Amino acid sequence: MKLKYIVACTLMLVFCVLTKMFGYSYSSTISKAIVPSLKSVRTIAENDFLNHLEFANELLPSGDKRINKKMKTALRAHSYRQMQTLKLHQRSEVWFPVIEPILKKYGVPDDFKYMPLVETGMKRGLYSPKGAAGVWQFMPQTARDYGLTVNDQIDERMDVRLATVAAAKYLRDLHKQFNSWTLAAAAYNGGEGRMRRQIKKQNQDDYFQLDLNHETGKYVYSLISMKQVIEHPEDYGYKISNPRKLMAYQD
Repeated sequence: MKLKYIVACTLMLVFCVLTKMFGYSYSSTISKAIVPSLKSVRTIAENDFLNHLEFANELLPSGDKRINKKMKTALRAHSYRQMQTLKLHQRSEVWFPVIEPILKKYGVPDDFKYMPLVETGMKRGLYSPKGAAGVWQFMPQTARDYGLTVNDQIDERMDVRLATVAAAKYLRDLHKQFNSWTLAAAAYNGGEGRMRRQIKKQNQDDYFQLDLNHETGKYVYSLISMKQVIEHPEDYGYKISNPRKLMAYQD
């Protein structure tokens, strides 16, 4: 009787151990199969976010690691940790009400208001070593071509309102040439002649796929980053004391 009891207990113990082992193994396999790692979840979230970024209604191409890397680099470069200033937000609050209606009047997308922030940080009195000046960084001859007076006595490139009118006309003409606002922005930065040559040489008319010089190659990414920083400051480390939306100037 005692022997039968011992055998029965032993069999029950073995059964419980085997059940636990296979049950654990099965559940572990299921969890690994259906639950992605934290790293992959983060990657999916980042890529999904990048896929929604756009400039002038031209979306950042999705699924391209090279493009994603350049975009992430640009976003980091414009974070508060790197820039350590709120002046961009303060200047945009002052000058966007001047710039926005002018761009709208000439049919230029509102996103181009970020261009002076990228070009000069919206500082009006800046001259580049090459001779460009004002918040839109016009070269002297281009400024004259679009109606600005530039001579020894007067330099209308320093007048934000007049310079914005000239910039809007120029950007509108660039868009007519290239049929793309991202290419228009790149041509504004790198020169329309150079842009035409690169498009022809590379047989490629997608800004994001073109192999351009360093400055022009990162230019649109900088514009998208500036747009993100101004519209969503707290996501990039900026602490805005006045929470009212800076974009409220639009109709």
